[in-house]
Amino acid sequence: MTRALDSLKGLFYKARPLGAAVAALWVSVAAAEVVSGAQLPDGSQKVGENRYRAPHDFEKTLEYYKSVYPAGTFPRRSVVNQPGVKAVHIVNPSGKNFEGLNIYEANDEVRIYVVPLQAAPASAKPAKKSEPKSGKKSR
Repeated sequence: MTRALDSLKGLFYKARPLGAAVAALWVSVAAAEVVSGAQLPDGSQKVGENRYRAPHDFEKTLEYYKSVYPAGTFPRRSVVNQPGVKAVHIVNPSGKNFEGLNIYEANDEVRIYVVPLQAAPASAKPAKKSEPKSGKKSR
């Protein structure tokens, strides 16, 4: 009698391509760094306040963000498209932690800027009506 482990069925198993792709995506997303609530590609390097150098080219960085922030939920708009410069803004519709992301390529380098929340302007206190200094009330 042959046990299931002794059979040759296991030798002919092929991994499903979709499952492998999902697993690879999950691993790449799980390893990513989060800054101010915004997810950055694994391997991003900090170059300034809220500014990071992406490890891949512009197209691969945009593909990464399509998987992390779907275009249907996180609107995108082209900021600039000039010779040598490309830029896309991804809006954070929840408005929590960060306003959005700017992804841009210039001088053969891809950068990511995490747009911080704008500080709410201090609400001006309503000016008190000044009463006349004389003892008479104005009519």
